[in-house]
Amino acid sequence: MSVFQTYLQLGFFHIFNLQAYDHLVFLLALCAPYVAADWRRVLALITSFTIGHSVTLALATLGLVQYNPRVIEVLIPITILLTCGLNLRKAGQDTRRQALLWAAPNLLAAVFGLIHGLGFSSYLRQLLGQNSRPVLELLAFNVGVELGQLLIVALILAVGFVALRAAGMARRDWILVVSGAGAGIAAVLLLQNIAG
Repeated sequence: MSVFQTYLQLGFFHIFNLQAYDHLVFLLALCAPYVAADWRRVLALITSFTIGHSVTLALATLGLVQYNPRVIEVLIPITILLTCGLNLRKAGQDTRRQALLWAAPNLLAAVFGLIHGLGFSSYLRQLLGQNSRPVLELLAFNVGVELGQLLIVALILAVGFVALRAAGMARRDWILVVSGAGAGIAAVLLLQNIAG
């Protein structure tokens, strides 16, 4: 197996892994207000998040940015809480009528991506060692993370489709349940990271 394939798999399994549940919960919260028919909006959100985390993942992995990993571990659940809070506040509103639908959520996703990219880089730096400055490994890892994210988003939209269509759940209720659960998980994670 090539170096590229190895780091591609490491990136994929890092995001598509229950040990990275903080990132999974963030993606769930990010996608909660949307249904499969909103795939263009979801794609725009995920692209914004990707741009954000790709920038800091590259800068931190290449040693161009220094940060405190403990601070990032506290900030990640805060991004989840804020996303869930926005979802809960907007639950029941027609998302098509919101004036800043594309700009504001995408900007927020990009900013939160900057924080999550530093979280990804902590894991990648552990794999590579402190003195390594790998470009190929960084690219492969990032592509793997993206493939994992796309699969997770597709699964979230599929579960949402089943809940809304097959089970007859109201969209507002779906947003409230998913965002409430995400906020609860994030709150526990935040308390653990502050205490730890």
